[in-house]
Amino acid sequence: MTYSAADDRYESMPYRRVGRSGLKLPAISLGLWHNFGDDKRFDEQRAILRRAFDLGVNHFDLANNYGPPDGTAEINFGRHLADDFKPYRDELVISTKAGYYMWPGPYGEWGSRKYLISSLDQSLQRMGLDYVDIFYSHRPDPETPMEETMGALDYAVRSGKALYAGISSYTPEQTLEAARILKELGTPLLIHQPSYSMLNRWTENGTPNLYEALDEVGAGSIAFSPLAQGMLTDRYLNGIPADSRAAKERFLSESAITEEKLDRIRGLNKIAADRGQSLAQMAIAWILRDQPKGSPVTSALVGASSVKQLEDTLSAINNLEFTSQELTSIDEFAVESDINLWKQTP
Repeated sequence: MTYSAADDRYESMPYRRVGRSGLKLPAISLGLWHNFGDDKRFDEQRAILRRAFDLGVNHFDLANNYGPPDGTAEINFGRHLADDFKPYRDELVISTKAGYYMWPGPYGEWGSRKYLISSLDQSLQRMGLDYVDIFYSHRPDPETPMEETMGALDYAVRSGKALYAGISSYTPEQTLEAARILKELGTPLLIHQPSYSMLNRWTENGTPNLYEALDEVGAGSIAFSPLAQGMLTDRYLNGIPADSRAAKERFLSESAITEEKLDRIRGLNKIAADRGQSLAQMAIAWILRDQPKGSPVTSALVGASSVKQLEDTLSAINNLEFTSQELTSIDEFAVESDINLWKQTP
């Protein structure tokens, strides 16, 4: 059946400006890290993407190695674009990234100009696109000079292969350096994509912390893994289900779900219930909460394995306000839990 987008698709989703740029993103964006490779039926993927766009999610986030196998999320998304979203391309923000392992040899990962530009060319070919809206350095490279990595992002923008440049999992100090170099080159840093959740609060630490650094350079942020790989849901409240990510050891191990963490999760779940939200909805709303200078997070990046899960998650936008008492109660349980899998080690 030919897809026609809902006429009211922009009526309920809030859109937030990305730093000091002209770009706005939906408060909740859809990431294709999981569920869009060859392990998920194509028609189920189609249903999720169509429903997301109908509900105002016009930002889809990918990376070169999303699958499984690597690259298939972009291939499948390219098919969905051709089948359903080609008439709406100018309404969409499509991002991709390069930095993690993608192919053998010395040029198949990290941050060299050789790898980043080759990877972007491959991503465009897989998706059937002339350009992406945002191209990210997926992780800092401790061995490649920052000038080379940022130079590759600058080239991607100047060549028309990307409209904006972004970085992911960079420390505050690295972020300031990256932004400085990009500014000198004439391509501003648009956005940072860090992991951030109630149980993973590294972005709030340090002087400056990440959000202070981003505010200084005028960049926005989009938080990935806001549900702490599924821990901030009702999935693990009564044990570890056999079909869960933890049971399958997919970016979350059973050993990580300690009784201490479960006590925190149960405490947060009670607060969510008192707010009339699921734990997942409250976790998303908390990511987007207002702070003295406004919310430092432009968008929360979520995944979805079904249309129902997507709809439940997006319902978080119906209650984004917190009382001071709620925030105080949440802080009793929402403490750093050493689950930042993407932390860069010296």
